[in-house]
Amino acid sequence: MLRRSRIAALALVSLVPACSSSNEPLAARPGDLETPAPVFTMGSGSKSTLLGRAKFSDSGETFKVKRITGDWHVEIKSKPAFDLAVQSIAFGPGAQSGWHTHPGPVFIQVVSDSMTFYESDDPTCTGIVRRKGEGYLDVGAHAHIARNETADSQQTIVTYFAPPGADLRIDEPSPGNCPF
Repeated sequence: MLRRSRIAALALVSLVPACSSSNEPLAARPGDLETPAPVFTMGSGSKSTLLGRAKFSDSGETFKVKRITGDWHVEIKSKPAFDLAVQSIAFGPGAQSGWHTHPGPVFIQVVSDSMTFYESDDPTCTGIVRRKGEGYLDVGAHAHIARNETADSQQTIVTYFAPPGADLRIDEPSPGNCPF
């Protein structure tokens, strides 16, 4: 018991000078960091439900599907593979997604009344309104926000093309071009 007390006392004596004799702070103080932490805009009043996510790949290095039916042509090409995810997002009255980007293109279907989309690269902050049955293509390259500017709940179905395993959404700070 006496031996343990001596070891504990020795440890305490050796630590006290190390803490008290230094002028260096033990933790970062405000202003110590060179780069301020980013400020993200959080969404509010919406609920997302992931309906499914799957990896699509071909045996080769490049995934490619091409279909031509009469005058209609579609082609999907990816190297080497991609995830396809589908999500249902419900927006309550006045709800918004918060500013964000995506790692790949996103196809948004408005399945109820209307939704308004704003782009960070639009200096006039002009809303792009899409109504029930209309789609909105978000390439995902720059920040944007979706807002329910109606008094009723709204619903969207969102289809994401993303690198395998990537986050589907990347929160971003407000670009400052809109008053909200």
